[in-house]
Amino acid sequence: MPSRKPDPEKLRAALDAQLVSLDEPPYDGPASALADALVAAVLAAYERGLKPERDAARQAVRHLLDRLATAAPGRTVEVRVPPYAAVQAVEGPRHTRGTPPNVVEMDGRTWIELAVGRLTWAQAVERGAVSASGARADLSDFLPL
Repeated sequence: MPSRKPDPEKLRAALDAQLVSLDEPPYDGPASALADALVAAVLAAYERGLKPERDAARQAVRHLLDRLATAAPGRTVEVRVPPYAAVQAVEGPRHTRGTPPNVVEMDGRTWIELAVGRLTWAQAVERGAVSASGARADLSDFLPL
């Protein structure tokens, strides 16, 4: 599954809105690092006990889900991060109809922390922060991204 090409202007707007809510100056780094800066800003909001800006969280989650789909291409596992996005990933038998046999679901914060390595798969499962069903629903081989 090819990854989505994010709109740099939308990324910058989401990042700047998140930075403003954190009382930080607007982003002035390279365009190539916008998505990673956005992920860092969303994590900073969580760390400060704040709810991140909705568009910033959505863009960060989508960016990291796209990275998973690129790193583990396939359609065997559906990874859901409601209400932001979902992708199909991991090589193996293709799912085409109904509820997928391998589903992983979690909130945005958990996904971001897993993707960047601040949380391990085992820790997330132990905390009950991840709902995983199916024989192939363990993403530990693919994380952190």
